[in-house]
Amino acid sequence: MKTQLILFTGLLTLLTACGGPRGESEEHEHGHSEHESENTQASVTEEQSKSIGLQLGNIEQKALTATLRVNGTVNVPNANRAVITSLYGGVIKKLNVDVGDAVKKDEVIATLVHPQFIQLQEEYLNLADQLLLAEQEWNRQQLLAEGKVGAQKDLQQAEVEYNKLKIRQTSLRAQLQLMGVDVNSINSSRLWSTLPIKSPVNGVVGDVFAKQGSFVDVSAPLAEVIENSRLHVDLNVFEKDLPNLKVGQQIHFVQTNNPTKNYDAEIYAIGAAFENDSKSIPVHCTVSGDKTGLIDGMNVSALISLDNVMSMAVPDEAIVDAQGKSYIFVVTDTSTEQQASVTHFERIEVVKGTADMGYTAITPVRTLDEANQIAVKGAFFINAILSGTAGHSH
Repeated sequence: MKTQLILFTGLLTLLTACGGPRGESEEHEHGHSEHESENTQASVTEEQSKSIGLQLGNIEQKALTATLRVNGTVNVPNANRAVITSLYGGVIKKLNVDVGDAVKKDEVIATLVHPQFIQLQEEYLNLADQLLLAEQEWNRQQLLAEGKVGAQKDLQQAEVEYNKLKIRQTSLRAQLQLMGVDVNSINSSRLWSTLPIKSPVNGVVGDVFAKQGSFVDVSAPLAEVIENSRLHVDLNVFEKDLPNLKVGQQIHFVQTNNPTKNYDAEIYAIGAAFENDSKSIPVHCTVSGDKTGLIDGMNVSALISLDNVMSMAVPDEAIVDAQGKSYIFVVTDTSTEQQASVTHFERIEVVKGTADMGYTAITPVRTLDEANQIAVKGAFFINAILSGTAGHSH
């Protein structure tokens, strides 16, 4: 009996010994498989980046929670519009600009010709000689008056003639300066035959009203220059929504006919009267940040933030949905492999919130630094690369 007990105990020990390693091996294989299926790292080569159109960006702060959707237009304040005219009539000898051209302040946009330009310069030069003679006559009459030889009437007449010619010279000098003529540069052998028309502001030519070779009258508009750096957005808001608005609220807007780019602005004034028969009130906003692509008169669709609560948001294309979850791809680092740049990403799970204007609010399942770059375009393909790698390993 004692011998059987010893044999049973030894057999049990042997089975336990044999089963232990196999169980540990199965557990190890199972754990390894799980680790591989949860792979979150992906690498994208420079060549792959170009082929998938990869673009990097940052997580932004957007107000997408409580918003009001309205329509409006891009406008430039009248203070930032310049209608360029000429103080003198003439024929356009040369027209240097066309619609859409960028111009700088004091840049010559056109030149005019007219015989009057030369006549004014001629009169100015002749007047200088007449003024010299008048001054000499006045001085002579003063000497005669002091010696009680000349008549007081002659002295007064000489003084009046001198002052009259001096006033005329000052007037002609001012006229020539308004024409853009440097009065110090003209002389008997050098007269300006053309009148330069200059832009008073920096901006973009919005319209051209004249043609080369045509005659323009005094004060007739030649062109309009718009200073686009001062672009505003005027929104049409109905009366019932006005109590929700105040100066300083943030808005996001897109071009109505090309909603591919998101712009930001801030309310700076709210109108006090209805706009025409639309029963809407104009709300004026200052465009902030990038203004590329915006043109005066362009129609826009906007979202007005009602609660001023900002949340983390990314472009819609930056989010990938897979297996019932949502992810973004965060850049961890870059390296050089085989003389080519490689960007390394980590897939981070996020919870999606409100989506509008091409952006979606997100809440990452773990803390993220907003300074980290993410894939804003090409995330779908990065996920495909990641899935392909995981599948191959599995």
